[in-house]
Amino acid sequence: MTCHRLFLTLVLVCATVHASAQSKVLFLGNSITKHGPKADIDWSGNWGMAASAEANDYVHLVTKALKAKAGAAPEVMVKNIADFERAYSGYDVAAKMKDAIEFKADLIILAIGENVPGLKTAEDKTKLQASVTALLSALKGERKPTILVRSCFWANAAKDEVLQQACTAVGGIYVNISSLSKDEANYGRSERPFKHAGVANHPGDKGMDAIAAALVKALP
Repeated sequence: MTCHRLFLTLVLVCATVHASAQSKVLFLGNSITKHGPKADIDWSGNWGMAASAEANDYVHLVTKALKAKAGAAPEVMVKNIADFERAYSGYDVAAKMKDAIEFKADLIILAIGENVPGLKTAEDKTKLQASVTALLSALKGERKPTILVRSCFWANAAKDEVLQQACTAVGGIYVNISSLSKDEANYGRSERPFKHAGVANHPGDKGMDAIAAALVKALP
């Protein structure tokens, strides 16, 4: 299935989403979600890394699908929280996520895990689960937003298990995309050449489209 056809499919799936649930959307992630220009890795974009254009990253594809259903674009906040991934234990959620908390999103999409250091012990898993749960709980507050938590693009059983547990703890919807990394066609390097291997290892347009389709399909 081509990216265009897959996107049309996710737009149709999105027709089941209530417009009232789409007015404010918060995307929290890492470089797959948004990464600014960085000359030393030859990346000049300011969107999801390895997508060929802003419109082709998963954030903008999901937003486009929501707009198609509601007839108007939702208000969107996009934050790169790679600093949380790398130092989640003791992370000051109240201070560092103040703007996101005050945004009071109706739909929260958490797409992290790739930058989390390897979980070598049960204690590591417990600490990560507690930190992700605390993050989502702070964003949720006393409201009842829809929460989507996706697994890692680069499948990692230990991290994905923890993300799923944290998602369940806050009443969210877990979206398993672990199979996407098994398909070489989903990587940026399969679509065009990159000077930096790390950038090339990110999802390209096809991979971004697949991530967007999985998230939209999971919406209630």
